[in-house]
Parts: sequence; C-alpha cells; structure tokens
Amino acid sequence: MLKIGVIGYSGELTEEKIKNLSEITFEIGKMIAKNGWILYSGGRNGIMEIVSKGAKESNGVTVGILPWEIDGNQYIDYHIKTGLDFSMRSFVLVKSVDVIVSIGGEIGTAIELLGAYANGKPIILMNNTGGWTDRIKKCLIENTYLDNRKTAKVYSVNTIEELEKLLKKMEVEK
Repeated sequence: MLKIGVIGYSGELTEEKIKNLSEITFEIGKMIAKNGWILYSGGRNGIMEIVSKGAKESNGVTVGILPWEIDGNQYIDYHIKTGLDFSMRSFVLVKSVDVIVSIGGEIGTAIELLGAYANGKPIILMNNTGGWTDRIKKCLIENTYLDNRKTAKVYSVNTIEELEKLLKKMEVEK
C-alpha cells in the first residue's frame, strides 16, 4: 500500500491559483482512495484540503502532518501535530511517504520537493499547475534528476490517468 504525499499551494479555496486546480486536485484525491493508497499532506487549506476532500468522499484514509499544534482541515483522519514550524514539518511529511505528488506551490512546496529528493523519495510533477511544480523542471539534469548524485527520480505527468499508471508501477516495484 503506497503512502502518497500530495503537496502544493496553501491558501483560501477562492484564490485563483487554487480554484483553477480544484477539479484535478479533487480527482487526484479520489484516485488515491480508489486504489487503497494512503493520502498524506500538510493537512491545512488549499491543495491539501481539496485533495483530502476527494479522498474522503471516496472513503480513503487521510493523514495531515501539521505545523505547531494546529488542527488540520475537516477531511483529515489523522492529525499529526508536530510542534514544528512549516519548514521542519515538511521534512516529517517527506520522510513519512513513499512518493511525492506536486501540484503548483510556492516556497513551502519547493522546500518539500528538495527535501523529498534529498531523502531519495521519487517526485511526480503535475505539469501545467504552476508554481514550483512547473519551475523545478527547468533545473533537472537529464530531465530526471535535481543534481548529479541522482538521489531520486523526478517524473512529469499531464493527466490523472498518467499519474495513476505511474503510481501503480511504483507500487509494484516497492
């Protein structure tokens, strides 16, 4: 059973960058639940809330790795209150999962992407979702790695179907 971390924009659901990604993010949550995988996120608002809602509406299991002692969104089953700031709790998130899926995102997402890579966790970028998810592709070596150590592969997908196929392959290889 894969433990999938989904990272991306935080913020109000009405913000344009988040609202524009609501449908695909919700469907990714449903797909994760449908396959019996466990969804991990930062547990707060924005992409984290939407993907968790999709997973919960499909009877999935959701885990929120939270900063400080705050509560997560209403779709989180397990609230892990780390007592850590945003950046430090991001490392707890990436250490807890098998793979990271990135959707848009600002500096927190960039920290999570680099943390995942440094910890040998494969990363899947949802193309054309903006933010660091799209920007980080310009940094790739051989279109696959973030540095010459080749610690983990970075993949890019365009659709939920491509994402699901790749995740199923990763599950078999695990």
